Amino acid sequence: MFTIIIFVLILSTLVIAHEFGHFITARKSGMRVYEFGLGFPPRAFGFFKDPKTGKWVFVKGKGKSSLKETVGGEGAEEEFPNTLYSLNWLPLGGFVKIKGENGEAPNDKDSFGNQKAWKRFVVVVAGVTMNVLLAGVLLGVGYMIGIPTDITDGVDGKAVLKDEMVLIQQVSEGSPASLAGVKSGDQVLSLNGESILTSDQFLNFVRTNSNIEMTLAVERDSKMMEFVLTPTLLDSQEDDIPRLGVMMSDTAILSYPWYIAIYKGFVSAFYGFAVIFGLFITVIKNLIMGQGLAYEVSGPVGIASMVGQSARMGINYLISTAAMLSITLAVINILPFPALDGGRAFFIIIEKIIKRPVPIKYEQLAHTLGFVLLMLLVVIVTVKDIWKIFV
Repeated sequence: MFTIIIFVLILSTLVIAHEFGHFITARKSGMRVYEFGLGFPPRAFGFFKDPKTGKWVFVKGKGKSSLKETVGGEGAEEEFPNTLYSLNWLPLGGFVKIKGENGEAPNDKDSFGNQKAWKRFVVVVAGVTMNVLLAGVLLGVGYMIGIPTDITDGVDGKAVLKDEMVLIQQVSEGSPASLAGVKSGDQVLSLNGESILTSDQFLNFVRTNSNIEMTLAVERDSKMMEFVLTPTLLDSQEDDIPRLGVMMSDTAILSYPWYIAIYKGFVSAFYGFAVIFGLFITVIKNLIMGQGLAYEVSGPVGIASMVGQSARMGINYLISTAAMLSITLAVINILPFPALDGGRAFFIIIEKIIKRPVPIKYEQLAHTLGFVLLMLLVVIVTVKDIWKIFV
């Protein structure tokens, strides 16, 4: 229950930031926003401000309403003369309903479809922008109080470090480490009784002792565990040096003075966006080339588990995880895939190139098919995450 509550709170924060980006840019661009909803319908309740009286009006949910119920259909402008802020029963997500976003009322001045291409583009990508900015704020706060950071490549002289350790970032499938039960996130303590202080020390020990059996001591969930491993040649490697099949990193709790932390937070957010975007491109390329997934992919269940674990480790770990999720949400949404913000932006770019709008029926068909494929992917990954929990 703790994990579920924390996950819903984090997800709601990310979604509110994302949808607020669409909402505020649409309003500033002169577009009518019918509804700003947290969660997905059916609606629990909502509020809107009556423009005549200046008072807020409470709106009850309809109980047996359809899952497709949102404001914006025929008669909506009379029933809801101002934006309805709603809370809906399905908590995993949120939405902003903008007038004309699906091609309706194209001649109305306050319709999405009647705006210039650059305004529509700004509204479409505003959610992604807000998620990156939110990550910058989170990381800025994190750097003030101290957050776990990869220091393998070193840090600048103004950084304050504590709790330095060597962590296992990734374990290759079928490797000696994987077969023995080593997992990503394990803290390396020693190899054959020799304390490991840096990832370079770990790698050098394995390379100079690649022909012997070795005992790896790690800490996992505050418990010490030992694994007996023998380096071997991996199918994915290009040299002939036996390996254990782990990717290491030097980490520490890193902090800065507040006036540097704010700047560093935004720099890290934009850098993280570039890195994660590159990883997604690599994953997509490998799938197209038939090379499989080079990285583990998690769905809602796996992400919820990660959030819950971070929360138990401390607020600084939770802030770091929330920032990473915000950046990941931004990267996923900017991909030029139908039904995502990037897909909608892609159609606007095509419109500018061919000098005319893409017929709305074709664009809607593409977004519908894209949404179905995305939901199918979520179901598959979620089933895999649940399988990993119980097997």
